[in-house]
Amino acid sequence: MYYSPSIEQLSTVISQVTGPAFLLAAEAQLLDVLISRLDRIVDRSREIDAQDNQAQPNLKAELPVLRMRAKLIHRAIYWGVGSCIATSVLVILGFGAAFLHVRHEYGAGFLFAVAMILFTGALIAFARELQLGFLEIEGNVRSRGKRAQKSYPHV
Repeated sequence: MYYSPSIEQLSTVISQVTGPAFLLAAEAQLLDVLISRLDRIVDRSREIDAQDNQAQPNLKAELPVLRMRAKLIHRAIYWGVGSCIATSVLVILGFGAAFLHVRHEYGAGFLFAVAMILFTGALIAFARELQLGFLEIEGNVRSRGKRAQKSYPHV
C-alpha cells in the first residue's frame, strides 16, 4: 500500500538536499569553465595544425603540451560529470526515501562523500592543467615527451 510522505517529511528532505543542490550548481559552473578551456585548446591545436610546417616550425613544438593540457581537462570533465551524477542520485535518493518511508542517512552520506571525492579529483586535474598552462606561458615546458619542470624547484 502506498503512503504519501507528510509535509514535515518533505520539508526535512528539502532541507537535506539544499547542500547537494549547491554542490550541483558548483559542479555545473566548473564544467562550464572546463568545457570552455577545452574548446580553446582544441581551437589552438587546429590553428597550429593548419599552419605551414616551413613557416612556423616552432609552433609544432607546442602541440604535445596542448595535448597534455587537453588530456587533463578531459579527465577533469570526466570526474566532474561523475560528481554531478552522484549528486543527482543523492537528491533522487532523498526524495525517494521520503516517499517510501525508508531511512536514507547512510546511503546519502556515502553518495555525498563519493560526489565530493569525484569533485576533488576534477579540481586536482584542473589545477594541474592550470599549472601546465602557466608553465607554457613562462616558457618552462619542454616538449617532445619530456616532463614539465616543477614550479617550485627548491623542493
